[in-house]
Amino acid sequence: MLSLIRNEWTKIFKRVGTYVMLGLLILIIGVTAAFTKYEDLKADESGNWKQELSAQVESEKQMLAENPDMNKFMMKDAERRIAINEYRIENDVQPSTKETVWTFVEMNAFSVLVVGLFAIIVAAGIVASEFSWGTIKLLLIRPISRTKILLSKYVTVILFGMSMLLVLFVVSFLIGLLLFGGTDQSTHLAYVDGKVVEQNIVGYLIKTYLLKTIDVVMMATMAFMISTVFRSSSLAIGISLFLLFVGGNATSLLALKFDWAKYSLFANTDLTQYTGFTPPLVDGMTMGFSITMLIVYFIIFQLLSFIVFNKRDVAA
Repeated sequence: MLSLIRNEWTKIFKRVGTYVMLGLLILIIGVTAAFTKYEDLKADESGNWKQELSAQVESEKQMLAENPDMNKFMMKDAERRIAINEYRIENDVQPSTKETVWTFVEMNAFSVLVVGLFAIIVAAGIVASEFSWGTIKLLLIRPISRTKILLSKYVTVILFGMSMLLVLFVVSFLIGLLLFGGTDQSTHLAYVDGKVVEQNIVGYLIKTYLLKTIDVVMMATMAFMISTVFRSSSLAIGISLFLLFVGGNATSLLALKFDWAKYSLFANTDLTQYTGFTPPLVDGMTMGFSITMLIVYFIIFQLLSFIVFNKRDVAA
């Protein structure tokens, strides 16, 4: 099994496209760092931060009072900001306007979307390309079960996605350390279950990135399934990218009107909604519920992939 995974890993890194993806990820981090540093040089610590936060709180409260029909997601987000700002005022926790290595690492969490895109591309091609190039016959004449062959390809895709996430975290940390410094552990304020809690920023970031891996795994698994079932990398990439960019927004819109939207895959892939940064998409959703839904989708995707691959006539 390990030799199969090693062979698939070698295939991935023999492609120029792999290094292009790696270079693009590092470039995105670098460009983000340049803009952030430029803005950071212009930022000044405010001596009247409590007054500014008080004004923001009053403005948010007035907005809520004047818009009772505001959608529940925006309302909960406003309530979160009010609670955190009031906590800062009451406990003398001044918000920093200067970047640190940790705030920069947190900022680059948005690039997980890019990592997901790259994982989709690899997942979409790792099986379909064997059919399009005709090499699948050579692969299957070996005395190895089809299940092991497909499993090795899937494990390689997941390892690739995790490796790209590790690159994102490490490069963000190193560039952030070089440009912004500030390795002292600061406090992150989260709004969890209706109250503000202080969290260690390093622990919060590690947890955030770990939870973000679930998003990458599920999107890669879906692309892998489509590629295996339809033997088309272009179809797998097209459908997966469409769902990656549209699925979440469409689910958010549906969640404003229908509670059944919580059963959608895209309502559950972002587990960071339970860490206090944003409110859950639908009332009543919990971490346990989302994990259960993800397991159900994961099993469905895997069953489709392995059943179709094992029964397919390669000569067809």
